[in-house]
Amino acid sequence: MKKFLDEIDNFPIQRFLYDASETVEISSLALLKMLRHGRAGIPVEVMGLMLGNIIDPLTIKVVDVFAMPQTGTGISVEAIDPAFQTKMLDMLEQIKSRDIIVGWYHSHPGFGCWLSGVDINTQQSFEQLNNRSFAVVIDPIQSAKGKIIIEAFRLYPTFLKGQEIREITCIEALVNNQTLQNENHGLNK
Repeated sequence: MKKFLDEIDNFPIQRFLYDASETVEISSLALLKMLRHGRAGIPVEVMGLMLGNIIDPLTIKVVDVFAMPQTGTGISVEAIDPAFQTKMLDMLEQIKSRDIIVGWYHSHPGFGCWLSGVDINTQQSFEQLNNRSFAVVIDPIQSAKGKIIIEAFRLYPTFLKGQEIREITCIEALVNNQTLQNENHGLNK
C-alpha cells in the first residue's frame, strides 16, 4: 500500500493556476451510502471517508465510502478517532485492495453545500497527506425527488490566494440502476 501511495504522490500533475475542471466519478453504491448515512444523522452532521482511485491527472473515481466515528452537531462535525482510519487502511491492505482514501465526505442537513472554517481545516489536513484529496458535502434534507444536492471541493494552493475553496466542476454520480433509485425513494417495499 505504501508503494502505491508513493506512486500517487509522484503522479505527473501540473499545478494549475486556474480551475482544472476536474471530474469526480461517484459510484452508485458510494452515493447511496453517503445519502443514507447523511439521512440517518439528521439533524446532526455526519462524516466518512471515500475510497477509490486516481484515474488520471483530472479524474478521481470513488467506489465506496465508510462512516467514521465523530462528534457532530447541527452545524459542525469532526473525526474523533485517528486510530480508526489506520485500522481501515490496514484492513484494505490485508485484502490487497488497490483502493486508497481519496477524500472525505460529510453532510450539511438542510443548509446546502459549502465548507465551513472547521471543514477547511479538515480539508487542509487531508491535502497535506495527499494533494489530490477532496471533500464532498451532501445535503440529505434538500436532496429529494430524484435530485441529490452534492458538491465536491478542494482548496486552492496556498501560494495563490491563501486557503480559498474551489469547487470541483464535474461530479458524475453513476446512478443508472433503477433498483437503487427506487430503494433511495422508498419504493422498494
